[in-house]
Amino acid sequence: MKFLPKLTWRIWILIIVLIFSLLAIFSLPPKFLEKGVLITDVNSNSSAFTEGLRKGQVITSMDGTPVNNVDDFEAIILKKFPAEDKVRLTITTKEFQAILYDTDAPKIAVSNAPKSNIKTGLDITGGSRALVKAKDAQLTKEELSDLVDITRNRINIYGISDVKVVPVSDLSGDSYMLVEVAGATPKDLENLISQQGKFEAKIGNETVFVGGDKDITSVCSSPSCSRISSCDSTSTTAHFCNFEFVIYLSEESAQRHADITSKLGFNQTASSSQGRYLDKPLDLYLDGKLVDSLLISEGLKGSATTQIQISGSGQGTNRQDAFVDAQNNMKQLQTVLKTGSLPYQLEIVKLDTVSPLLGKEFIRIILLAGLASLTSVAIIVFIRYRKLKLSLALLITSFSEVIIILGIASLISWNLDLLSIAGILATIGTGIDQQIIILDESRQKSTLSLKQKMKRALTIILGAFFTGIASLIPLWWAGAGLLKGFVFTTIIGITAGILITRPAFTDIVNLIEEKK
Repeated sequence: MKFLPKLTWRIWILIIVLIFSLLAIFSLPPKFLEKGVLITDVNSNSSAFTEGLRKGQVITSMDGTPVNNVDDFEAIILKKFPAEDKVRLTITTKEFQAILYDTDAPKIAVSNAPKSNIKTGLDITGGSRALVKAKDAQLTKEELSDLVDITRNRINIYGISDVKVVPVSDLSGDSYMLVEVAGATPKDLENLISQQGKFEAKIGNETVFVGGDKDITSVCSSPSCSRISSCDSTSTTAHFCNFEFVIYLSEESAQRHADITSKLGFNQTASSSQGRYLDKPLDLYLDGKLVDSLLISEGLKGSATTQIQISGSGQGTNRQDAFVDAQNNMKQLQTVLKTGSLPYQLEIVKLDTVSPLLGKEFIRIILLAGLASLTSVAIIVFIRYRKLKLSLALLITSFSEVIIILGIASLISWNLDLLSIAGILATIGTGIDQQIIILDESRQKSTLSLKQKMKRALTIILGAFFTGIASLIPLWWAGAGLLKGFVFTTIIGITAGILITRPAFTDIVNLIEEKK
């Protein structure tokens, strides 16, 4: 305890940052102590979805039997399904309990619950990656952003949940779209991207309008005509919110709407305080798949109106989740109506697949190699300086930088891929070099005081920091953005080093040398 009062404010900053980084990685209570399986996907047309089960929830037990991993989950499912008659299945999550009655297994996909908040990229989880560009067209940033929204929306329509679609560019200024889909084969991804897509709004078998500028002149997204109109609940675990927004049709499509609706009757069962509805809905299709069905108010019968109010809803286990789901559904539908089919013919520049086993094995080898390297460096430092405390200080500081990088990545949900791990290793190497500079300066025989020596060492390190940043920034765009993981972790690591770990290490060396 006598040593604690000597800790400097720089060392205390390092300790506090480490505590917050560990909390960001493992949460409180720690995730590695939690049991259960994580729901990764739920079929929206299943009874499981109706009962409130959603992606991201953790199943802790089924029919009173604890579920600790995927094997436990599958054993219970195989024991009960398929069944000749409907059987009861009670699924308990952290938030609530869902009771299902069915003859088939619940249409949900699960994985082992994560032990931390660290998110891994495609290189580790496995799947397919495609680098795509518009064929025979150079897109602006706005056009590329629209293409990304449409593509992401289309892939989501197909029920694929773990998707990453981002705009990227290279140093020559060419624009690309990077599409990553976990668990998909390259052929699956190629099929999804190569189809240009087609949006249609139909009443019965007759097309009223198609997406894009041809039939839709405007889609409102401002608060004045686009909003979440109401939220309600049917039980403590089932909440829903309604949204509505306005679209404006061309004169031609408005007349087509009038001609088709003039022949419709009224729905005798669907009515509300605001009036009745026509006996056929407005069905929205994307690539031949039904996206949504909207009731048509009786006031629009035979009307050539160019203004139509579109409505829908979102669901969730609580009001906030339902509100967010409704907002996402509204934005998705607005995107579809604005653009319809993909506005450009796409060309796949690069298409590849990554094995998750390869990624995990590579990480294991890299971590072992990194640990062995750190240990070797610590031993060499001990042999050179004959100070066990200095070796331990170097090890602790290096590990601290890794924890800080992982903590920041967890906090902002950055996906760590193999290049990100390479960046962490580069940070460790840079950190060790700079710490050895500090150690050498502290042992230099000169008329300078120890504090002056440390200042000189930090000046050298600061110069190396700005040089490193200047060399890394161009890599952010190099290779069409595929090196972003390396750049991100390296910049975070060396920045944390210059602001937190190096000053703290300097003070630790001061304490050790002054005690000597």
